[in-house]
Amino acid sequence: MLAMQVIPGVHQITHRFVNIVLFVEERLTLIDSGFRGSAPRIAEYIGSLGRSVREIELIIITHNHLDHVGGLAELKEMAPQASVAAHKDDLSRDEIGLPYPGYALKLLKLPLVSLLRPLAYIKPDDVDIRLGGGEVLPPMGGLEVIHTPGHTPGSICLFSPERKLLVVGDILNNRHRDIIPPARMISTDFQQAMESVKRLAQLDFDNLCCGHGKPMVGGAGARVRDWVKLRGF
Repeated sequence: MLAMQVIPGVHQITHRFVNIVLFVEERLTLIDSGFRGSAPRIAEYIGSLGRSVREIELIIITHNHLDHVGGLAELKEMAPQASVAAHKDDLSRDEIGLPYPGYALKLLKLPLVSLLRPLAYIKPDDVDIRLGGGEVLPPMGGLEVIHTPGHTPGSICLFSPERKLLVVGDILNNRHRDIIPPARMISTDFQQAMESVKRLAQLDFDNLCCGHGKPMVGGAGARVRDWVKLRGF
């Protein structure tokens, strides 16, 4: 596990190459829960800050993929008081509406792989707050929920104008010090994802936390705008 403070009050915990973002205020907020097995590492880091996992008030899911929601059940056992928020378009009671492209849904039906299905996504009953985009949540002086479909139908990003902070899940990632788009193979609509990135580039932010890779502190918005311009999106 790697963990660091990104800016005051904002921390990034990395477990098995997946990032979980922690907001440390009067109460605690988590963005995503990582793979199954991440919860003890999250609790350990929170403890190192002199806080308790039981202080988590809100867990926000950026998108319903197993590397971002697999640890949710364990986390809820440790923090039963926490509410879970996710976009309604990533929640389905049947396989047709799951937030994976067609080939991945077929893969999940294979006998051996099907054993992983309970870990691959969360269901509507796991969520307390169904988001639609446009909400402003209490953390970080007002956290704007931005619907950014494409990687999944219900992918969201979270923007704090006060902190000039953008948390993007997998709609963008930082690999080898370069911005990269979401993987086409596990995105439901790659072109739609790029349209979402174009909208994000118009926001006034300096700091960026992605689902994978190191955070960008200072000048992140300019880097994203240059990236979009260079690729002609």
